[in-house]
Amino acid sequence: MADSLARGALKKVNRRLLPMAMVLFFMSLLDRTNISFAALDMNQDLGLSLDQYGVAAGIFYVGYFLFEIPSNFVLQTVGARIWLSRIMMTWGVVVIANGFVEGRTSLYTVRFLLGAAEAGLLPGLLFYLAQWLPAHQRGLAFGTLLSTTAIAYAAGGPFTTWLMTFSAFGLKGWQTMYIAQGILTIGIGAAALFLLPRYIADANWLAPQEKAWLQGRLDDEESRKKAIGATTLLQGFLDRRVLMTTATCFFLVCANFGTVLFLPQILRPAFPTLTNLQISLLISLAFVFGGVAGIVCGRHSDRTGERKWHMTASAAVATAGYAYAAFAGTPVLQFAGICVGVLGIWSIFGVFWAHAGDLLGGAAAAGGLAFINSLGSLGGLLAPNVLAYAKAASGSFGGSLAALSAFALVTGLLAASLRKMATP
Repeated sequence: MADSLARGALKKVNRRLLPMAMVLFFMSLLDRTNISFAALDMNQDLGLSLDQYGVAAGIFYVGYFLFEIPSNFVLQTVGARIWLSRIMMTWGVVVIANGFVEGRTSLYTVRFLLGAAEAGLLPGLLFYLAQWLPAHQRGLAFGTLLSTTAIAYAAGGPFTTWLMTFSAFGLKGWQTMYIAQGILTIGIGAAALFLLPRYIADANWLAPQEKAWLQGRLDDEESRKKAIGATTLLQGFLDRRVLMTTATCFFLVCANFGTVLFLPQILRPAFPTLTNLQISLLISLAFVFGGVAGIVCGRHSDRTGERKWHMTASAAVATAGYAYAAFAGTPVLQFAGICVGVLGIWSIFGVFWAHAGDLLGGAAAAGGLAFINSLGSLGGLLAPNVLAYAKAASGSFGGSLAALSAFALVTGLLAASLRKMATP
């Protein structure tokens, strides 16, 4: 009877909350990375060099970093439903503003504001889901949520480039794309107000017995974390395990967003006869592999209760894939290596955040998750500039791929050093 009650409660939670969380995360990824496809036309229209594009792509993470932790504390105070909705509608307005930039200064400004507006979404979603799901469910749930990155880049690329084929009222295709995606983001943000309950007690789709079991299980795990995890506000920022996890996140983000923001630039000269839409479809294939791998790795991590060696092995795969791509003799072989690299990197995400969730509890949870993600997000500022420099220094995008391999290698070495946290 107890097992049946638990399965029923967890099935309802996953079915009701995870899809909406994925939609919110999907839009954030779409709106922060659509610049990589817009750049195929926008850079020429605005007279941007590759270095200037790298600054525009990366400055998003400055705003993201500065506002991430405050945003998550406000979310904890006012509730996820209100704050996540506010985050989405605000950044939707900023996305629309992207369609009206006139040069590098206005582009830098809008990208910074986009990062500030979006700050807090991912740690907010992770914190929110952790209030509903026991530890043994989080690897799969977080892996599924983070697989949205692959879905966003697989479906988002063709969607973005399709929108870029339209022009109206004297606007270029990339401008039309920004405006359409901004309006869509605002609409989804408004819908979140009605679809996300704040507490377990507010979920009218859970039976009273299911609410009692779920709340009791989560309360029991929280008490156990006091012995094995970081639970005070100060520990959420200064505990050695949190700092090592943050360093791992930084290099993981370097590999992640270095790939996302430069892959269209890398594949364009490799496949010069393909259209923008065809390039986006090719990129989608790589991210499909990564998304599936993330879910599979998260599920296996939950079943075994092991986190760090799953991350280490995945990073090793990514290191090998990018290194092979850097020195591959043909565009096809280069793309095959990139697919392996993407598969390895995306296998890490769900397990990584499950590790963080296993570690953090109490007052440390909201601030700690935001701290890890905010400092880690600075990798998105560093990576585009490093990849642009590596390309210039080597004379080809092989240098950029070698830099991605180095980011993945450091991620794996740091993951191997993480202290294993026992799952309650």
